[in-house]
Amino acid sequence: MTLEASKDSSGVPVPPVLPPTPDAAPSRTTSMPLWRLLLRDRVATIAAGILVLVFLTAIFGPMLVGDTATRQDLDRSNLAPFSLDTGFMNILGTDPLGRSMLARLILASRTTLSVAIPAVILSGIIGSIIGMWAGYHRGWRETAAMRVADVIMSFPSLLMAVVVLYVFSPSAANIVLILTITRIPIYLRTARAESAELRSRVFVDAARTFGAGSGAVIRRHVVPILLPTLLTVATLDFCFVMLAESSLSFLGIGIQPPDISWGLMVSQGRTYLQSAWWLSFFPGLAIVITTVSATVLAAWARIATDPAQRWRLTLPRSKRKARR
Repeated sequence: MTLEASKDSSGVPVPPVLPPTPDAAPSRTTSMPLWRLLLRDRVATIAAGILVLVFLTAIFGPMLVGDTATRQDLDRSNLAPFSLDTGFMNILGTDPLGRSMLARLILASRTTLSVAIPAVILSGIIGSIIGMWAGYHRGWRETAAMRVADVIMSFPSLLMAVVVLYVFSPSAANIVLILTITRIPIYLRTARAESAELRSRVFVDAARTFGAGSGAVIRRHVVPILLPTLLTVATLDFCFVMLAESSLSFLGIGIQPPDISWGLMVSQGRTYLQSAWWLSFFPGLAIVITTVSATVLAAWARIATDPAQRWRLTLPRSKRKARR
C-alpha cells in the first residue's frame, strides 16, 4: 500500500501521517511504579520474594528457633532429611552432634548476611562518594583516586583477604573490613565515569551558572541520576561478597566456631559427603538460591531504572521473548 501526499486548500502538498509503530514506548511507562513493573515480571517477582524471605529469616529466624541450633542430641546423630518422625525442626536432617540442620541454616543466614550487607554498604558509600568527587572535579583529584583504585585492583581480592586474615585473627569484623577495602574500586570507577560525563551536561552548567556549589550540584543533580546504576552494581556485588565470605569460611579463615555461616557449614560437612550428603548440600543450596535471586533482580533493576529501556517491561510476555 502506497501513501500519497494530500493537499491543503492552497494546493501545497501535505506529508502523509504515518500510523504509529508497534515499538512506540507507552507513555504510561514513565509514571508506572516500580512495584507494578516488578509484578509484571514473574521471574523477578519470585527472585524478590526469595530475597525478602531470606532477609526476614535472618532477622527474626534466630529468635524463633531459640537454642535448637546448638542443642545436641547424640541419639539423633546424622538423621536423614525429609522425615517428620523426630519433629519438624529435623525435616532437613541433623548433623553429627544431633543438631537440627534447619535451625542451623536459619542461624547461619544471620551471620552470612551480617558480613555481606555491611561490606556492600560501606564499600558502596565510600567508593561512590570518592568517585563522584573525583569525576566532577577532574584534574589531580581524578588521577589520585584512579591510581589508588588501580593499586587495590591489582591484587586479587580473595587472595588479599586470605593473606590479611591469615596474618590477623579471622573474625566477622576483619572479613567485613577487608571485603570493604577490596570492593571500593568497583563503585569508585563507576561513579567517576558517570560523574565525569554528567559534568558537561546542560543542567549542570545551568546550576553552576546560578551559583550552586560543587557539593550542591553533586547532591541535587548527580546523585539522583547515579543512584539506580549504583544500586544495580551493589546488588551484583552482594553476590560476590557473600560468595567470598563463604569461600573464606570454607578455607577455614573466615567465620570461626562457635559462630556459624553457610560457608562454614559446607566446610564442616565435606568430610561426610559419602554418608551424610545433606550437611553440605543444603547450605550450598541456600548460597546458590540467594545469589541467583540477587542476580536476577539486579538484571531486572537495570532495565527498570533505565528510562530508555523501561518500556520493555510493559510488553506482553510473548513479545518480550520474541525481542530477546
